[in-house]
Amino acid sequence: MGTTLFSGCRSFSWQQLSLSCSFAPSSSSENGISRPKAVPTSRGNGLADKEKDNSLGISSRRSLLITGISVASSSVLGFPGEGMAVVKQGLLAGRIPGLSEPDEQGWRTYRRPDEKSGGHGVGWSPIIPYSFSVPQDFEEVPVSIADLGGTEIDLRFASPKEGRLFVIVAPVLRFADNLGDDATIQKIGPPEKVISAFGPEVIGENIEGKVLSMNTVEHDGRMYYQYELEPPHVLITATAAGNRLYLFSVTGSGLQWKRHYQDLKRISESFRVV
Repeated sequence: MGTTLFSGCRSFSWQQLSLSCSFAPSSSSENGISRPKAVPTSRGNGLADKEKDNSLGISSRRSLLITGISVASSSVLGFPGEGMAVVKQGLLAGRIPGLSEPDEQGWRTYRRPDEKSGGHGVGWSPIIPYSFSVPQDFEEVPVSIADLGGTEIDLRFASPKEGRLFVIVAPVLRFADNLGDDATIQKIGPPEKVISAFGPEVIGENIEGKVLSMNTVEHDGRMYYQYELEPPHVLITATAAGNRLYLFSVTGSGLQWKRHYQDLKRISESFRVV
């Protein structure tokens, strides 16, 4: 209960991680590209190559050069491309795309992929997938192993314009040893008890006097507790499934809250364990 999560949400070390990843193809491109003397950029070089090699060898070298130059251009100049996306994803452990295409309103649905890595060690069942909806400019960002939430922070998303969110998936054995493998949020406690117990972990400080509202809603037989806290501005949705507790936190700066409150609330209310 003493872990502080909110400070980890503010650090955004993912920006530095993404930057370092974006230069990964550069070194490999340099190793893969022949020196300038081998590039058939002049007529003289082209004739020399023609005399020295057969047409198959020329074709192979030219294909390699074109591929290498394309990758080098995208990595050094920062042009987006499929090659960069693949390398970037590959360097982020556990990252498997789970976003749908935008709908007619520009919103996308994220569903935790069944193949995504993550868990709480040997003996734990796989994490039951969850889903939520976000505006198109929200993107998944890496969860650092240095996060104060440790392995319990399963996912982060952020938008430079609207705000950020994260999902905590915590073993219910952390709170009680009699909940079994079919826990519900009601078994953990009533809304007041749940927010008093876990609110400080989400916002990083005491929640006394900061809970503006709390509601309970049911979707497909599963109960969800919904809270709004201020300050800081944060919306929290809590539920339980299997042998884990799920906490979905959506937050933003004062200006983001003022301008995009309805969108942030819609994100929070869209959370489901599926």
